[in-house]
This record gives sequence, structure tokens and C-alpha cells, in this order.
Amino acid sequence: MTLVGRSYEEVCANFRWEIPPSFNIAEAICDRHAGTGKVALMFETSGGVAEMTFGQLQERSCRLANALTALGLQRGDRMGILLPQCPETVIAHLAAYRIGAVALPLFTLFGPEAIEYRLNDSGAKVVVSNTVGMEKLLGIADRLTAQPRLISIETPPDANIEAWDDLLAKGSAHHARVATAADDPAIIVYTSGTTGNPKGVLYAHRTLLGHLPGVELPHDFFPQPGDRMWTPADWAWAGGLMDVLLPSLFHGVPVLAKRLQKFDPEEAFALIGRHGIRNAFMPPTALKMMRQVPQPTKRFDYSMRSIASGGERLGEEMLEWGRQTFGFTMNEFYGQTEANLTVANCASIMTLKEGSMGRPVPGHVLEVVDEEGNPVPPGETGTIAVKAPDPVFFLRYWNRPEATQDKFLNGWLLTGDTGHRDEEGYFWFHARNDDVIISGGYRIGPTEIEDCLMKHPAVAMVAVIGVPDKVRGEVVKAFIVPRDDITVDAALEDDVKAYVKSRLSGHEYPRQIEFRRDLPMTITGKIRRKDLRDEAEAVQ
Repeated sequence: MTLVGRSYEEVCANFRWEIPPSFNIAEAICDRHAGTGKVALMFETSGGVAEMTFGQLQERSCRLANALTALGLQRGDRMGILLPQCPETVIAHLAAYRIGAVALPLFTLFGPEAIEYRLNDSGAKVVVSNTVGMEKLLGIADRLTAQPRLISIETPPDANIEAWDDLLAKGSAHHARVATAADDPAIIVYTSGTTGNPKGVLYAHRTLLGHLPGVELPHDFFPQPGDRMWTPADWAWAGGLMDVLLPSLFHGVPVLAKRLQKFDPEEAFALIGRHGIRNAFMPPTALKMMRQVPQPTKRFDYSMRSIASGGERLGEEMLEWGRQTFGFTMNEFYGQTEANLTVANCASIMTLKEGSMGRPVPGHVLEVVDEEGNPVPPGETGTIAVKAPDPVFFLRYWNRPEATQDKFLNGWLLTGDTGHRDEEGYFWFHARNDDVIISGGYRIGPTEIEDCLMKHPAVAMVAVIGVPDKVRGEVVKAFIVPRDDITVDAALEDDVKAYVKSRLSGHEYPRQIEFRRDLPMTITGKIRRKDLRDEAEAVQ
């Protein structure tokens, strides 16, 4: 199932899925490496830098698996993991997989209501957290319907909370891993909720295998000797967990456990150099912040091999900055929680087309379809869709059978994104279906306008939406975060409008512009255009 070939066509021709009937993530990312002595994790402590081998992960996760069984956690039960990037997070995941339970990663910056919703919706029976997380959990304890057992990796604040160290000390270092089918449930990741309540996306064990080619391609045939991986994205999200942590461990590649509480672009450069990081998944927002760091090549000692990015389009301006800063082309990829990493670029074997997401990752079949689920001709706009079945697909939405059914049409998984495909099979993202701006009869996607505005020397970040207009139905509005030391005045606004009008077209320039300090973001680092639309509607 490894990617092999000297061209995109050759790689696709050589690729075959190999999904065994029985498969368990714990065996795949840990047990089979346990006897090698290889480092699995690197992490910083008060005393410096520490490492943990695959063998150590195996021992600790076996102890925890036995302890969890003694607490009553059974096959199919859900276990919340409310932890940052740290060894205990990996150990908790492994223990859940060993006993056939379902891991429920939770973001540490979630507020109490977000945690309450996810725990109640999933019916979690156990939650592992730290001191900060325990305070939140105790505050909502009487509202948790399943009354989960709580385990603290630090000193428990309550006598009813289990101590992590005590459980590991009591648990045997030997555990008979349960036999799981490739299609058995393993993980629930909740969508970021850009519209409506978050939905629990249920992954099978084989979903990890489905992700592998989508990691290997944009990282230019990952892994290579000496590779070391890091991401600032939290492991509670598909981007951190499925695009970085689990695939890297599957390949025996060390992962740096370090999430900056507030992303600091200077520290990111320093961190990459300090730990010899060669590969990274970097959200576009992080890269745009790093672009503002002056003279990084002279100030930091780093030598990277690959950077993959997804979630928002980078644009040629950012890609050129990446070439100058890192010495290679950053590869963009596309996917969503339900069907992740299905389209990608790979500069070493593919011609990159400006603005394109790339071509289908080997093993995945994609088309642009109409409202009946029929493929449309190249160049025509429709919904980007992935052919079913596919190993990377989610199993279903948790407790949402109707939503699951609505996700599929005529043998295709509908991404909910509009786009088009060209004659060579390259895909272009236009917008989320609910982000499309219809102005004067034109259907306008915000991404192209945002890409154009990002090239303006005064613009640091931007988001574009449609706002109501009596004449045109909607007009384009741009929310702009200016660069430091930029004077915001009427002249700048006129210049920005003229900049877009001269580079795109007269109907696409932003007729309204609002300069502001920041933009609303999802916890995964995507701009929440829905929040901006809600703000705009509130002042109408």
C-alpha cells in the first residue's frame, strides 16, 4: 500500500488498498514497533527534552488498559481524552484501542458547555484529564448523564477521582489486546461546528489506513530517513490526530508533543530548529503568521523536508514565501473530517497549478457532481464528491442516522463544497455551499477574492462574505486585519478595492470593507465566515 512511482500516473497505477479483515490501531502504531527501541515521542520538560520509546508506550498503555477494564470500561464504551499534546494522550488512546473502546478526543480549550455537549452526546463512561480539565469536569459533573469515571494525570483534586499513577502502578504490564475488525469503531471526532451543533464523526480502525496515502503524498513520499514530525494543531482534531500523530507512529516516525498555548510564530521557528523537525502539518493561519517573522533563515537554524497544509487555500504569494523560507514547495491537501485527505499536491511529481487543491490521492475516486449526484463535465461547477465505498470514510454520525444518510447521494459522499475539475483531473475549491455569494446573478466564491487580497502589501489576514443588498441581492464584503504599522484610512480602502477590481473583475471586488484587529476562528484554525455573516445580519 506504499506509494511508489516517478510520476503521479505511475504512483496511481501502482497503488492498491490493503485493508485486512482484522485490524487494531494499537497494534499498528505501537506494538509492532515495540521491540525496535525506536523513539516514538519527544517532549519538553522542566529539565529539558525527554523521549519515550514505542516499548515504553506499549507497557504503559497495557497497564492502563487493565486498569480501565477493572473500572468497568468495556468494548464499545466511549472514553473522553481531555488532554494537550503529551505522552499521556497517546497512552490513553492506545489503552482505549486495546480494549475495543472508542476514544473521544476533547480540546483542552473547550469551555464547560462544549465539553458537556460532547460527553453527553457520546455517553462517555470515562474521562482522562489534567488539573485544569478536572476543574471544568467537576463544574458540570451533575449535568453529565452517563456520570463518567474521572482519571487525573496530575494530583486529583477530589477523593472520587482516580489517580493516573496509581492506576498504572496497579495495572499489569501484560494485556491481551482484543481482536477488532477493521470496521469496528475506534474514535469519535466532533466536527468544529461551523453550522449548527457539532456532529460526532465515528471512525473505524481501518480509517487510519485510509489516511496513509493522503499523508504520504503531500509530504513527498513520507516517510524518509531522518523524518521527524510536528504540528501546532491539537491532537483532539482530525488534523492533528489523523494527519500527523497516528500516521507518523504507524510509520515509526518520532512525533514532537508540543502545542503552543497561543501560537507564537517566532517560537515555532525556534521549536522546529531545536528538535530537528523535518516534517510538519501547518494550518494556513499559522503559516501566514510565520510569514511576518523577519529574516527567519538568518535567525533560526532549521532544515525541513516537507510542509503540508490544508483547511484554507494558501495562494501563490504564500507558496512563494515557503520556497524562499524553507527551500521547497509546501504541498496543499484537501479533505474533511468525514472523508479526509482525498485530494493533494505533491510538487516532486506533479505540476502545480495556481489555485488548485491538486489531484485525487491514490486510492480515492473524486468527481464534481450535480444535484442528482451525476458527474458534471470538466470546468463545470458542482459539489465535490468522493466515490463510495472508501477506506478513509467515517462509519456514521453518532446518533444522527438521517444526517448520515443525507451525506451520501447516488453512490457518492457529498463534501458540501462547491468546486470544479479540469481535463487533467485537478480540483479547484470554490466555497462551502453556504459560503457562495450570489451578486447580480453572479455566483462568487470568497476564496479567490481572499487569495487576491492576501497579496496586497497592507493585508495580514482576510475573510470575505456576502451581505444583503437591495439592488444586487448580495455584495462582497471583506473583513481585513491590516499588517502592523499600517494606517487605516479612506485612501487604503479605495486602494484595496482597486487592487481587487484590477486583478479579478469588476463584479468581484469588495464593495464593503471593514478593518478589524482579528477574525473569528474555529478551534481548528479556520475562519468562521458564518459568524461574520451573523454579525452582518445583526446590523441590517
